[in-house]
Amino acid sequence: MKAQLLRLWERGEILREAITVNGRFPMRLTLKTPGSADITDHFDSVRTWAAEVTATDFARIECREVRHRVQGSQMLPVSAWVETVDAAVDCLGKRREWDRFTTQVLATRQTHPALLSWLERRPLQALELSAEWPRLLAVVAWLVEHPRPGIYLRQVDLKGVHSKFIEAHRAVLAELLDLVLPADAVDISKSGSSQFARRYGFMEKPARIRFRVLDSAIRTMPGTECPDVTLDAGSFSRLEIDVRRVFITENETNFLAFPQAPEAIVIFGAGYGWDALARSQWLNHCSVHYWGDIDTHGFGILDQLRGKFDHVASFLMDRATLNAHAANWGSEDTPLRADLCRLTPEEREMYDDLRDNRICKGLRLEQEYVGYHWLLDCLNQLLYESSGVLTTPTLGRL
Repeated sequence: MKAQLLRLWERGEILREAITVNGRFPMRLTLKTPGSADITDHFDSVRTWAAEVTATDFARIECREVRHRVQGSQMLPVSAWVETVDAAVDCLGKRREWDRFTTQVLATRQTHPALLSWLERRPLQALELSAEWPRLLAVVAWLVEHPRPGIYLRQVDLKGVHSKFIEAHRAVLAELLDLVLPADAVDISKSGSSQFARRYGFMEKPARIRFRVLDSAIRTMPGTECPDVTLDAGSFSRLEIDVRRVFITENETNFLAFPQAPEAIVIFGAGYGWDALARSQWLNHCSVHYWGDIDTHGFGILDQLRGKFDHVASFLMDRATLNAHAANWGSEDTPLRADLCRLTPEEREMYDDLRDNRICKGLRLEQEYVGYHWLLDCLNQLLYESSGVLTTPTLGRL
């Protein structure tokens, strides 16, 4: 019988009694009663079992007369009734847990009754959060009073509540807030813990774009020459500099060592994603060259970038570069399998060769293994083809 009650507790059924109007109590527990063969073969054990069950102090036992051809009439327990939830709680030794949960229910009923449905749906999770529940309710109350506040989480001024607390409980808070906030206070297009701030109208740390100026004639800030600059995406989108060519590379060492080139900058492609870069519409008036790894994911990233800027050209992601560095070939653990629709015919052929293991299984050439003089020669050829003037890029910061 106690095992049945414990299973109900572990499913949250007993805790739900603190919320539901029409509860399960009195609750009938089923008993596995002995059969005729048990009475014949194990009569003493059956009698002991019946006595133990009848003596149970947390349940009311119902008995039924059973007539046996050998042992005669016997009164055997057939069912047990637990009259109250208190009796079940005490039987299980869960009084403290029950009291904590009922305190949560009372506080929620008094402040935000709409959240009772969440407590009923997730009683065990709620019990685990009993110590934090008053602060969670405080955050909910604050956002009800200040919908879509347009500030950073750090600026929420509540006693005992800090931004780390909110960040640590974003998943639970999202479920609670969706129950109490009006529809116009929730951006349903944003979901998941990573988009919590945007979903409820908080400010987020701005995406940042890092770039190096490759031409000393380009002036970005007084007193600087070919600086390494990091700007928030908004400021970068409003940048006014005389640039005709933009290189993007995913590797920081390649970014730092990229050779100087006329009217050009190089962007470090790690850490912010193409949505941030897409705001910079002035890039549509520049030649943009993407240099990634020669592997399936490298072409996947190129394909995504072309979804923002369809004029992007690949750089050092060709078959000649791959073949020239066969000694540095590596292995790609989890190749991309998707079809990519924005690649040129030559790029698609290379991608298919890599994806379908036509050269060797899981082939990749990481961009940092491309020889520096190979980079200089290819960059020089690119500049010559675009300007008709043969120049030799300088070694930059090497």
